[in-house]
Parts: sequence; C-alpha cells; structure tokens
Amino acid sequence: MQRLYKNKMEILIIGGTVFLGRALVEAATARGHRLTLFNRGQTNRDLFPEVEKLRGDRDGDLSALTNRHWDAVVDTCGYLPRIARQSVNALDDSVERYVFISSLSVYSDIRNAGVDENGKLGTLEDETTETITGDTYGPLKVLCEKEAQKVFGDRALIIRPGLIVGQNDPTDRFTYWVNRFARGGDTLIPGHPARAIQFIDVRDLAEWTIKVIENKKSGVYNANGPEKVLTMKEFVESCVRLSGSLTKPIWVRDEVLVKLGLTPWSEGTLWIPETDESSRGFFSFDCRKAIRDGLTFRFLDDTVKATLEWDRTRPRDRQWKAGITKEREEELLRKVAEMAVDD
Repeated sequence: MQRLYKNKMEILIIGGTVFLGRALVEAATARGHRLTLFNRGQTNRDLFPEVEKLRGDRDGDLSALTNRHWDAVVDTCGYLPRIARQSVNALDDSVERYVFISSLSVYSDIRNAGVDENGKLGTLEDETTETITGDTYGPLKVLCEKEAQKVFGDRALIIRPGLIVGQNDPTDRFTYWVNRFARGGDTLIPGHPARAIQFIDVRDLAEWTIKVIENKKSGVYNANGPEKVLTMKEFVESCVRLSGSLTKPIWVRDEVLVKLGLTPWSEGTLWIPETDESSRGFFSFDCRKAIRDGLTFRFLDDTVKATLEWDRTRPRDRQWKAGITKEREEELLRKVAEMAVDD
C-alpha cells in the first residue's frame, strides 16, 4: 500500500480513462491527491465516479478549463503540435507545472546503445503535417514538447517512455506474448535468446510520474526499464512459467525472419532485427537520470502476471492489434523447418 503524500495536490489529467491515464488516476488517488479529468467523455466514461470530470475537446473546446487552478497537468495524449499548443496556452495561468508524456521515438539517431536525454531529436521537413506515421510520430512529439517548453519553460516536465506495458494496454504489443505463451504449443520467437529488450510497466511509470510532480521536477527524462539488462530469454521463461502451459519456444534468426517477411514491431512485437544497424539502440536507452530521481521497477513476474490476469477477462474472439495469427505462425514455422532441411 502506498504512503499518502503529506500535502494534497490538485492534478488535472488530459485524458485519464485509457491505459496510462487510468494508471495515473489510480496512483494519484492512492497518494491522496485530488484529481480532475478533462476529456470528451467517449471512452470508459463510467470509470472513477468519485473523480471530477470536465467535458470538452482539446482541439477547439477548452472552455471547461477556464477560471480554474491546478498544481499540475499531465498531458497523456498530445500527438499534434497544433493541438498541444491549444492546451498549453489555455493552461498557462491555470497550472503550476505542465507534464507532457512524450516518447523515446523522438530520437533520430539510435544506431548505438545508451542514448540519453541529450540525443539527437527528429525533425520534419513539413512541420505542418498532421499525418501520423512511423516516420512522423517521433518528430511530431518533439514539436509537442517544444510547445510545452516554450510556454512553461522550467515549469515543463517532459517524460519520454518506451513501450508501456501491462493492464489495459490498447496496443497488444506486449500482451500478445503473454497470451501466446498461455495458449502453449510450438511458439515462434524472433532473434536469439540473449538479445536485450526494454519496456516499462504502466504502474511504475504512473507512480513515478506522480512522485516527480510532488518533488516539483522539471526538464526531460527518459523512462524505460528495467534497471538491469533484460533478455528475451528471461521474458519468455517468465511468460511460460506463469501461464502454466506447455510451450516449446522455437528461436528463429533475424536474417531468416527478414527473408520470410516478418514485420518488425507489429507482427514481430518486441523485435527489431539486430541486422538493422539504424535501430541497434532501440532496446538500450539510458534511463539513469530517471532512476536517480526515484524511478523503480517491479519484478518482471509481477508485470507478466497482471497482464495475463487482465487479458483473461477480455473476449476470446477480439481482434488483435499486434502479433501474428495462429495461421501465420504455423506458416512461418513450416517454412523455417523447410529452410533448415535445405541447409
């Protein structure tokens, strides 16, 4: 049970009903803070009945935020600088601290491990574009960060997480694996067992975010985990152990999967080919600054177990947003076996 913070704070969350927003509400209320949520009321509107909710739209309808004051705002869903600018300007005189949840995707050069907060940032030739793609997502986040920093200066706190995982994750990138191992059988695992992976439990990110707000921190932080190197083999072993299923991991080399057309990050979740020299630092960002300022990580088994329990509450016939289908996996494993025979 978390210790209550001695001084209650008034915290506004833009969003607050999906994934990180939900975890932030839970972390903040557990520490005794008063919350206000600002959103359109279209998703999970019945969540947190005890929390004040303001309705509006951050793109053009911010009137509900006028004549109010909060100690901090956490912006969990800023993707376009034009829209971020509206909330930043609207809250200039209403909040003491602007916390913008950005992304490690802001970095344009991840050829090497250990990129810290001073890494080179992505840019756009056309900064007016509002088309979000794999190429524009990171640079657009950079521009959103700049909007917050321009207005709030040293009252701006920029947090750059990597892959956020756990309960209520809408992306399925992590949950795919937890679900897949629970099903058992021959399981295609991309890459080699010793390759490093990084992600952060949504609860760890949320709890730390609230604590750095309490400590009035500002500036920029990378936020990813765990503190020590985590290998794909360790992750696989945790998933298999906690699922209780009979699973046979089939490790397949990067070059084979590239040849067979497996799409990194969407089909092959938690996988970027190590043969891709431009992305070799993708799973090894330097997060020591955040760790020095209190970021901690729960045990891997805790994250896997919580995700597995939540996934078991979802409809079995739901459409997955990431990972590969049973048929696609069987096809790939068959081709891998045929290639081995040919060799």
